[in-house]
Amino acid sequence: MTAKPQPFSAEQMARLVARDLHGKRYVNLGIGLPNLVARYVDPKVGLMLHSENGVLGLGGPPKPGEENPDLIDAGKNLSTIVPGACFFDQSQSFAMIRGGHVDAVVLGAFEVSASGDLANWSTEDPTVPPAVGGAMDLVAGAKAVLVMMKHESPSGAPKIVERCTLPLTGAGVVSTVYTDLAVIDITPTGLMVRDMAPGLTRDELQRRTGARLGWPPAAG
Repeated sequence: MTAKPQPFSAEQMARLVARDLHGKRYVNLGIGLPNLVARYVDPKVGLMLHSENGVLGLGGPPKPGEENPDLIDAGKNLSTIVPGACFFDQSQSFAMIRGGHVDAVVLGAFEVSASGDLANWSTEDPTVPPAVGGAMDLVAGAKAVLVMMKHESPSGAPKIVERCTLPLTGAGVVSTVYTDLAVIDITPTGLMVRDMAPGLTRDELQRRTGARLGWPPAAG
């Protein structure tokens, strides 16, 4: 009997992202799922988390009783700072981003294409206002763009597609996608699956993805 797939939890997805941030120096975390990554970054690796509201050296969530209402991340979640952290206004924050001083950014998305196009600011639903925020600046200025999202939309449609149907935030900018079903690298030869959720088969992952997938030769 085939094991029932066990999708990655949000916390497991965040751990997978944090694992791949080793070797990066300055990393911006977007709003939503990406904010969870701060909980799993090893402070010993020397990585500094950047928040576009004006913090460099963001830490994880505070312990009960140690909350500071004036210390929040870009998603307005209560946060902490690490030794060496600094604060600045938003214009300086975006000067860092636009100046190419951010090594990687972790963002959510509505769609990612097989060629690394990112759509994350508008659903084109007239009842939902678009919310570009700083995403266009981030994908233009960061050296690497990582996407953390559910593999499918609430309606069950694939969010990894051959071509995006929604307005683009950036073209060809995404390097890796982390979903509740898989970790997928975007390479010059196409989408390459690096990790899959327990119990998930290649056939099922392909069925739930809107673009052709590939697997490294060493994969089981």
